[in-house]
Amino acid sequence: MQIDKLRGEQLDQLFDAILTLKDREECYRFFDDLATMNEIQALAQRLMVAKMLYEGQTYHAIVEESHASTTTISRVKRCLTYGSEGYTTVLDRMTKKTEE
Repeated sequence: MQIDKLRGEQLDQLFDAILTLKDREECYRFFDDLATMNEIQALAQRLMVAKMLYEGQTYHAIVEESHASTTTISRVKRCLTYGSEGYTTVLDRMTKKTEE
């Protein structure tokens, strides 16, 4: 599994730090310090693409709304289809939360 290649002390520390954040405002402040605006926007765009693919939207609609390249869309789709189910876990939970 590819996820095993990621595992390590530094990444554990990063994830542990993220898990301590209490709300959206703390996330904004932490990520503002942690990454560049372009890096944060790229991550947000990938999540948006994953959500749109998850909802069954077409590549054309995704390009129009997200301005992501077809290469990015393809990579995200590959992760949704063959990945570690991270996107699916998060999107399922986000969907459930909005339905409550």
